[in-house]
Amino acid sequence: MTDKKNIPFGKPFIAGKELYYIAQAVMEGHLSGDGPFSARCENWLERHIGAPKALLTPSGTDALELAALLLDIGPGDEVIMPSFTFVSTATAFVLRGAVPVFVDIREDTLNLDERLVEAAVTPRTRAIVAVHYGGCGCEMDALRAIADRHGLALVEDAAHALGASYRDKPLGGFGDLACFSFHETKNVISGEGGALVVNRPELVERAAVIRQKGTNRQQFLAGQTDKYTWVDIGSSFVASEIVAAFLWGQLERVEEITAKRMNIWRQYHSALAPLAKRGEVSLPEPPAHCHVNGHIFYLLVRDENARNSLLRQLNGQGVNAVFHYVPLHSSPAGLRYGRSHGNLAVTESVAQRLLRLPLFFDMESDDVERVVAAVSACHA
Repeated sequence: MTDKKNIPFGKPFIAGKELYYIAQAVMEGHLSGDGPFSARCENWLERHIGAPKALLTPSGTDALELAALLLDIGPGDEVIMPSFTFVSTATAFVLRGAVPVFVDIREDTLNLDERLVEAAVTPRTRAIVAVHYGGCGCEMDALRAIADRHGLALVEDAAHALGASYRDKPLGGFGDLACFSFHETKNVISGEGGALVVNRPELVERAAVIRQKGTNRQQFLAGQTDKYTWVDIGSSFVASEIVAAFLWGQLERVEEITAKRMNIWRQYHSALAPLAKRGEVSLPEPPAHCHVNGHIFYLLVRDENARNSLLRQLNGQGVNAVFHYVPLHSSPAGLRYGRSHGNLAVTESVAQRLLRLPLFFDMESDDVERVVAAVSACHA
Protein backbone atom coordinates (compact mmCIF):
# COMPACT_ATOMS: atom_id res chain seq x y z
CA MET A 1 0.00 0.00 0.00
CA THR A 2 1.28 3.46 -0.91
CA ASP A 3 1.90 5.94 1.89
CA LYS A 4 0.39 8.74 -0.20
CA LYS A 5 -3.02 10.11 0.67
CA ASN A 6 -6.02 8.26 -0.69
CA ILE A 7 -7.81 9.93 -3.57
CA PRO A 8 -11.55 9.58 -2.95
CA PHE A 9 -13.95 8.86 -5.77
CA GLY A 10 -15.85 12.03 -4.88
CA LYS A 11 -16.57 14.30 -1.95
CA PRO A 12 -18.96 17.10 -1.00
CA PHE A 13 -17.66 20.65 -1.18
CA ILE A 14 -18.35 24.29 -0.38
CA ALA A 15 -18.30 26.52 -3.46
CA GLY A 16 -19.31 29.87 -1.99
CA LYS A 17 -21.76 31.23 0.58
CA GLU A 18 -23.63 27.99 1.39
CA LEU A 19 -23.07 28.14 5.16
CA TYR A 20 -23.80 31.86 5.31
CA TYR A 21 -27.09 31.32 3.53
CA ILE A 22 -28.07 28.49 5.89
CA ALA A 23 -27.42 30.81 8.83
CA GLN A 24 -29.45 33.51 7.12
CA ALA A 25 -32.40 31.13 6.68
CA VAL A 26 -32.23 30.25 10.38
CA MET A 27 -32.04 33.90 11.43
CA GLU A 28 -34.98 34.80 9.21
CA GLY A 29 -37.04 32.06 10.87
CA HIS A 30 -38.13 30.12 7.77
CA LEU A 31 -36.81 26.55 7.69
CA SER A 32 -39.70 24.68 6.09
CA GLY A 33 -40.03 24.68 2.32
CA ASP A 34 -41.01 27.30 -0.24
CA GLY A 35 -39.17 30.18 1.38
CA PRO A 36 -37.02 32.86 -0.28
CA PHE A 37 -34.08 30.54 -1.01
CA SER A 38 -36.38 27.98 -2.62
CA ALA A 39 -37.79 30.75 -4.81
CA ARG A 40 -34.30 31.83 -5.87
CA CYS A 41 -33.32 28.28 -6.81
CA GLU A 42 -36.54 27.61 -8.69
CA ASN A 43 -36.32 30.91 -10.58
CA TRP A 44 -32.71 30.13 -11.53
CA LEU A 45 -33.70 26.74 -12.92
CA GLU A 46 -36.60 28.24 -14.85
CA ARG A 47 -34.34 30.86 -16.43
CA HIS A 48 -31.49 28.45 -17.12
CA ILE A 49 -33.66 25.79 -18.73
CA GLY A 50 -36.33 28.04 -20.18
CA ALA A 51 -39.14 26.24 -18.36
CA PRO A 52 -42.50 27.53 -17.12
CA LYS A 53 -41.96 26.05 -13.66
CA ALA A 54 -39.37 24.35 -11.49
CA LEU A 55 -40.22 22.86 -8.10
CA LEU A 56 -37.59 21.88 -5.54
CA THR A 57 -38.00 18.41 -4.04
CA PRO A 58 -36.24 16.55 -1.21
CA SER A 59 -34.41 14.32 -3.72
CA GLY A 60 -34.14 13.37 -7.37
CA THR A 61 -36.08 10.23 -6.50
CA ASP A 62 -38.92 12.38 -5.19
CA ALA A 63 -38.87 14.38 -8.41
CA LEU A 64 -39.33 11.15 -10.40
CA GLU A 65 -42.11 9.95 -8.10
CA LEU A 66 -43.84 13.31 -8.43
CA ALA A 67 -43.56 13.01 -12.22
CA ALA A 68 -45.18 9.56 -12.17
CA LEU A 69 -48.07 10.87 -10.07
CA LEU A 70 -48.49 13.93 -12.27
CA LEU A 71 -48.71 11.78 -15.41
CA ASP A 72 -51.36 9.54 -13.79
CA ILE A 73 -49.25 6.46 -14.38
CA GLY A 74 -51.17 3.46 -13.08
CA PRO A 75 -51.37 -0.34 -12.85
CA GLY A 76 -50.57 -2.11 -16.10
CA ASP A 77 -49.10 0.94 -17.80
CA GLU A 78 -45.70 0.54 -19.44
CA VAL A 79 -42.82 3.00 -19.29
CA ILE A 80 -39.86 2.63 -21.67
CA MET A 81 -36.44 3.29 -20.13
CA PRO A 82 -32.85 2.04 -20.18
CA SER A 83 -31.75 -0.75 -17.87
CA PHE A 84 -28.40 1.00 -17.40
CA THR A 85 -29.58 3.55 -14.84
CA PHE A 86 -30.10 4.04 -11.11
CA VAL A 87 -32.99 2.18 -9.47
CA SER A 88 -35.04 5.35 -8.87
CA THR A 89 -35.70 5.67 -12.62
CA ALA A 90 -37.71 2.45 -12.41
CA THR A 91 -39.06 2.44 -8.84
CA ALA A 92 -40.85 5.77 -9.30
CA PHE A 93 -43.11 4.11 -11.86
CA VAL A 94 -43.25 0.67 -10.25
CA LEU A 95 -44.71 2.34 -7.16
CA ARG A 96 -47.66 3.36 -9.37
CA GLY A 97 -48.12 -0.22 -10.60
CA ALA A 98 -46.44 0.35 -13.95
CA VAL A 99 -44.10 -2.02 -15.78
CA PRO A 100 -40.65 -0.72 -16.74
CA VAL A 101 -39.81 -1.86 -20.27
CA PHE A 102 -36.04 -1.97 -20.59
CA VAL A 103 -34.49 -1.06 -23.94
CA ASP A 104 -30.79 -1.31 -24.83
CA ILE A 105 -28.36 1.60 -24.88
CA ARG A 106 -26.04 3.06 -27.51
CA GLU A 107 -22.38 2.04 -27.46
CA ASP A 108 -21.14 5.61 -27.92
CA THR A 109 -23.14 7.59 -25.33
CA LEU A 110 -24.43 4.79 -23.06
CA ASN A 111 -27.86 6.39 -23.43
CA LEU A 112 -31.18 4.89 -24.45
CA ASP A 113 -30.86 3.76 -28.09
CA GLU A 114 -33.51 5.84 -29.83
CA ARG A 115 -33.42 3.46 -32.83
CA LEU A 116 -34.87 0.68 -30.65
CA VAL A 117 -37.51 2.63 -28.77
CA GLU A 118 -40.39 2.74 -31.25
CA ALA A 119 -40.45 -1.05 -31.61
CA ALA A 120 -40.95 -1.30 -27.84
CA VAL A 121 -44.13 0.81 -27.88
CA THR A 122 -47.35 -1.12 -27.17
CA PRO A 123 -50.96 -0.02 -26.52
CA ARG A 124 -50.04 0.06 -22.83
CA THR A 125 -47.06 2.41 -23.21
CA ARG A 126 -47.56 5.73 -21.44
CA ALA A 127 -44.13 7.32 -21.27
CA ILE A 128 -40.49 7.24 -22.36
CA VAL A 129 -37.79 8.09 -19.82
CA ALA A 130 -34.56 9.47 -21.30
CA VAL A 131 -31.62 9.16 -18.90
CA HIS A 132 -28.74 11.51 -19.77
CA TYR A 133 -25.86 9.31 -18.63
CA GLY A 134 -22.87 11.27 -17.38
CA GLY A 135 -24.43 14.52 -18.58
CA CYS A 136 -24.34 13.43 -22.23
CA GLY A 137 -27.69 14.16 -23.84
CA CYS A 138 -29.90 11.47 -25.30
CA GLU A 139 -31.02 11.99 -28.89
CA MET A 140 -33.91 14.15 -27.80
CA ASP A 141 -35.14 15.16 -31.26
CA ALA A 142 -35.74 11.52 -32.19
CA LEU A 143 -37.28 10.63 -28.83
CA ARG A 144 -39.54 13.68 -28.94
CA ALA A 145 -40.76 12.65 -32.39
CA ILE A 146 -41.50 9.09 -31.23
CA ALA A 147 -43.35 10.36 -28.16
CA ASP A 148 -45.44 12.75 -30.26
CA ARG A 149 -46.31 10.10 -32.86
CA HIS A 150 -47.66 7.79 -30.18
CA GLY A 151 -49.12 10.31 -27.76
CA LEU A 152 -46.61 9.48 -25.02
CA ALA A 153 -45.12 11.58 -22.26
CA LEU A 154 -41.38 12.20 -22.49
CA VAL A 155 -39.56 12.45 -19.15
CA GLU A 156 -35.92 13.45 -18.78
CA ASP A 157 -34.01 11.80 -15.96
CA ALA A 158 -31.52 14.64 -15.78
CA ALA A 159 -29.92 13.62 -12.49
CA HIS A 160 -26.45 13.86 -14.09
CA ALA A 161 -27.21 16.70 -16.45
CA LEU A 162 -27.25 20.16 -14.86
CA GLY A 163 -24.99 22.39 -16.93
CA ALA A 164 -25.00 20.08 -19.96
CA SER A 165 -26.74 20.74 -23.26
CA TYR A 166 -28.03 19.09 -26.44
CA ARG A 167 -27.81 21.09 -29.68
CA ASP A 168 -27.00 24.17 -27.59
CA LYS A 169 -30.16 23.91 -25.47
CA PRO A 170 -29.88 22.98 -21.77
CA LEU A 171 -30.85 19.44 -20.90
CA GLY A 172 -34.06 19.41 -18.92
CA GLY A 173 -35.83 21.57 -21.48
CA PHE A 174 -36.88 18.87 -23.96
CA GLY A 175 -39.23 16.55 -22.10
CA ASP A 176 -42.71 17.23 -20.79
CA LEU A 177 -41.08 16.85 -17.39
CA ALA A 178 -37.45 16.71 -16.23
CA CYS A 179 -36.03 15.47 -12.95
CA PHE A 180 -32.78 16.73 -11.41
CA SER A 181 -30.75 15.53 -8.44
CA PHE A 182 -28.57 17.56 -6.08
CA HIS A 183 -27.29 14.58 -4.12
CA GLU A 184 -23.77 15.04 -2.76
CA THR A 185 -22.40 12.88 -5.61
CA LYS A 186 -23.66 15.30 -8.29
CA ASN A 187 -21.98 18.38 -9.78
CA VAL A 188 -24.16 20.84 -7.89
CA ILE A 189 -25.14 19.58 -4.46
CA SER A 190 -27.26 20.19 -1.39
CA GLY A 191 -26.57 16.90 0.42
CA GLU A 192 -29.87 15.48 -0.73
CA GLY A 193 -32.25 17.44 -2.92
CA GLY A 194 -33.78 17.50 -6.35
CA ALA A 195 -36.13 19.38 -8.65
CA LEU A 196 -38.99 18.68 -11.01
CA VAL A 197 -38.98 20.90 -14.08
CA VAL A 198 -42.41 21.23 -15.71
CA ASN A 199 -42.25 22.14 -19.39
CA ARG A 200 -45.98 21.79 -20.11
CA PRO A 201 -47.81 24.84 -18.72
CA GLU A 202 -51.06 22.92 -18.28
CA LEU A 203 -49.35 20.65 -15.73
CA VAL A 204 -47.94 23.42 -13.53
CA GLU A 205 -50.93 23.96 -11.24
CA ARG A 206 -51.50 20.26 -10.56
CA ALA A 207 -47.77 19.68 -10.00
CA ALA A 208 -47.88 22.24 -7.17
CA VAL A 209 -50.93 20.51 -5.65
CA ILE A 210 -49.40 17.02 -5.72
CA ARG A 211 -46.13 18.38 -4.30
CA GLN A 212 -48.05 19.96 -1.38
CA LYS A 213 -49.58 16.67 -0.17
CA GLY A 214 -52.55 17.01 -2.52
CA THR A 215 -53.66 20.36 -1.11
CA ASN A 216 -54.33 23.73 -2.73
CA ARG A 217 -51.89 25.44 -0.37
CA GLN A 218 -50.12 27.40 -3.11
CA GLN A 219 -53.40 28.82 -4.42
CA PHE A 220 -54.49 29.63 -0.86
CA LEU A 221 -51.26 31.49 -0.06
CA ALA A 222 -51.56 33.39 -3.35
CA GLY A 223 -55.09 34.49 -2.45
CA GLN A 224 -56.62 32.54 -5.33
CA THR A 225 -58.97 30.58 -3.04
CA ASP A 226 -60.40 31.23 0.41
CA LYS A 227 -60.06 27.62 1.59
CA TYR A 228 -56.96 25.52 2.24
CA THR A 229 -58.05 21.95 1.71
CA TRP A 230 -57.35 18.52 0.24
CA VAL A 231 -58.08 18.49 -3.51
CA ASP A 232 -56.02 15.70 -5.15
CA ILE A 233 -53.55 12.88 -4.53
CA GLY A 234 -50.10 13.92 -3.42
CA SER A 235 -47.32 13.56 -0.92
CA SER A 236 -44.69 15.61 0.92
CA PHE A 237 -42.42 16.57 -1.96
CA VAL A 238 -41.23 19.96 -0.65
CA ALA A 239 -37.52 20.51 0.11
CA SER A 240 -36.61 22.32 3.31
CA GLU A 241 -35.31 25.87 3.20
CA ILE A 242 -31.99 24.71 4.68
CA VAL A 243 -31.47 22.49 1.63
CA ALA A 244 -32.48 25.36 -0.65
CA ALA A 245 -30.10 27.78 1.08
CA PHE A 246 -27.14 25.43 0.57
CA LEU A 247 -28.22 24.82 -3.02
CA TRP A 248 -28.42 28.54 -3.76
CA GLY A 249 -24.81 28.94 -2.69
CA GLN A 250 -23.90 26.36 -5.33
CA LEU A 251 -26.15 27.63 -8.12
CA GLU A 252 -24.50 31.04 -7.81
CA ARG A 253 -21.22 29.33 -8.77
CA VAL A 254 -22.51 26.78 -11.29
CA GLU A 255 -20.40 28.08 -14.19
CA GLU A 256 -17.24 27.87 -12.11
CA ILE A 257 -18.16 24.38 -10.86
CA THR A 258 -18.87 23.12 -14.37
CA ALA A 259 -15.69 24.66 -15.79
CA LYS A 260 -13.55 23.10 -13.04
CA ARG A 261 -15.03 19.65 -13.59
CA MET A 262 -14.65 19.94 -17.35
CA ASN A 263 -10.98 20.86 -16.92
CA ILE A 264 -10.47 17.65 -14.95
CA TRP A 265 -12.47 15.70 -17.56
CA ARG A 266 -10.30 17.07 -20.38
CA GLN A 267 -7.10 16.40 -18.45
CA TYR A 268 -8.11 12.77 -18.05
CA HIS A 269 -9.11 12.48 -21.69
CA SER A 270 -5.87 13.96 -22.99
CA ALA A 271 -3.59 12.01 -20.65
CA LEU A 272 -5.30 8.67 -21.28
CA ALA A 273 -5.55 9.09 -25.05
CA PRO A 274 -2.35 7.06 -25.67
CA LEU A 275 -3.87 4.06 -23.85
CA ALA A 276 -7.00 4.39 -25.96
CA LYS A 277 -4.92 4.64 -29.14
CA ARG A 278 -3.23 1.36 -28.24
CA GLY A 279 -6.65 -0.25 -27.72
CA GLU A 280 -6.12 -0.82 -23.99
CA VAL A 281 -9.20 1.20 -22.99
CA SER A 282 -12.05 3.13 -24.57
CA LEU A 283 -12.74 6.70 -23.46
CA PRO A 284 -15.99 8.69 -23.55
CA GLU A 285 -16.41 10.45 -26.90
CA PRO A 286 -19.56 12.60 -26.75
CA PRO A 287 -21.12 13.55 -30.10
CA ALA A 288 -20.30 17.08 -31.24
CA HIS A 289 -23.86 18.27 -30.59
CA CYS A 290 -23.78 17.07 -26.97
CA HIS A 291 -21.91 19.34 -24.57
CA VAL A 292 -21.18 17.41 -21.38
CA ASN A 293 -20.69 18.85 -17.90
CA GLY A 294 -17.82 16.80 -16.47
CA HIS A 295 -20.07 14.73 -14.24
CA ILE A 296 -18.40 11.37 -14.93
CA PHE A 297 -15.17 10.20 -16.46
CA TYR A 298 -15.21 6.51 -17.25
CA LEU A 299 -13.09 3.88 -18.95
CA LEU A 300 -14.30 0.82 -20.80
CA VAL A 301 -11.87 -2.09 -20.61
CA ARG A 302 -11.71 -5.50 -22.29
CA ASP A 303 -13.99 -7.55 -20.05
CA GLU A 304 -15.23 -7.98 -16.48
CA ASN A 305 -12.07 -9.70 -15.29
CA ALA A 306 -9.93 -6.85 -16.61
CA ARG A 307 -12.25 -4.31 -14.96
CA ASN A 308 -12.15 -6.06 -11.58
CA SER A 309 -8.38 -6.44 -11.75
CA LEU A 310 -7.96 -2.76 -12.55
CA LEU A 311 -10.28 -1.80 -9.68
CA ARG A 312 -8.25 -3.88 -7.23
CA GLN A 313 -4.96 -2.41 -8.41
CA LEU A 314 -6.17 1.20 -8.33
CA ASN A 315 -7.78 0.90 -4.92
CA GLY A 316 -4.63 -0.83 -3.70
CA GLN A 317 -2.73 2.31 -4.67
CA GLY A 318 -5.15 4.59 -2.84
CA VAL A 319 -7.18 5.56 -5.92
CA ASN A 320 -10.87 5.02 -5.17
CA ALA A 321 -12.24 3.98 -8.56
CA VAL A 322 -15.68 2.34 -8.78
CA PHE A 323 -17.88 0.54 -11.29
CA HIS A 324 -21.40 1.69 -12.06
CA TYR A 325 -24.85 0.14 -12.37
CA VAL A 326 -25.84 -3.48 -12.12
CA PRO A 327 -28.36 -3.55 -15.02
CA LEU A 328 -31.90 -3.24 -13.73
CA HIS A 329 -33.27 -5.91 -16.06
CA SER A 330 -31.06 -8.57 -14.44
CA SER A 331 -31.62 -7.44 -10.83
CA PRO A 332 -34.05 -9.33 -8.57
CA ALA A 333 -36.58 -6.49 -8.56
CA GLY A 334 -36.13 -5.82 -12.26
CA LEU A 335 -36.97 -9.44 -13.04
CA ARG A 336 -40.02 -9.21 -10.78
CA TYR A 337 -41.46 -5.87 -11.87
CA GLY A 338 -40.13 -5.16 -15.34
CA ARG A 339 -39.47 -6.77 -18.70
CA SER A 340 -36.86 -6.42 -21.39
CA HIS A 341 -37.55 -5.53 -24.98
CA GLY A 342 -35.15 -7.39 -27.22
CA ASN A 343 -31.51 -8.13 -26.60
CA LEU A 344 -29.75 -5.86 -24.10
CA ALA A 345 -26.27 -6.91 -25.18
CA VAL A 346 -24.72 -3.43 -25.04
CA THR A 347 -26.10 -2.82 -21.55
CA GLU A 348 -24.70 -6.12 -20.29
CA SER A 349 -21.31 -5.57 -21.91
CA VAL A 350 -20.93 -2.00 -20.62
CA ALA A 351 -21.99 -2.96 -17.10
CA GLN A 352 -19.18 -5.54 -16.99
CA ARG A 353 -16.48 -3.32 -18.49
CA LEU A 354 -17.08 0.21 -17.17
CA LEU A 355 -14.90 1.80 -14.50
CA ARG A 356 -15.34 5.34 -13.14
CA LEU A 357 -12.35 7.43 -12.10
CA PRO A 358 -12.30 9.96 -9.23
CA LEU A 359 -13.68 13.36 -10.18
CA PHE A 360 -14.65 16.09 -7.71
CA PHE A 361 -14.70 19.89 -7.53
CA ASP A 362 -11.52 20.49 -5.54
CA MET A 363 -9.49 17.74 -7.19
CA GLU A 364 -6.01 19.03 -8.03
CA SER A 365 -4.04 18.45 -11.22
CA ASP A 366 -1.52 16.43 -9.21
CA ASP A 367 -4.34 14.10 -8.14
CA VAL A 368 -5.41 13.62 -11.75
CA GLU A 369 -1.82 12.91 -12.78
CA ARG A 370 -1.50 10.33 -10.02
CA VAL A 371 -4.71 8.59 -11.13
CA VAL A 372 -3.52 8.57 -14.75
CA ALA A 373 -0.13 7.18 -13.71
CA ALA A 374 -1.82 4.42 -11.73
CA VAL A 375 -4.08 3.48 -14.65
CA SER A 376 -1.14 3.56 -17.07
CA ALA A 377 1.02 1.41 -14.77
CA CYS A 378 -1.70 -1.23 -14.75
CA HIS A 379 -1.49 -1.38 -18.57
CA ALA A 380 2.31 -1.26 -18.84
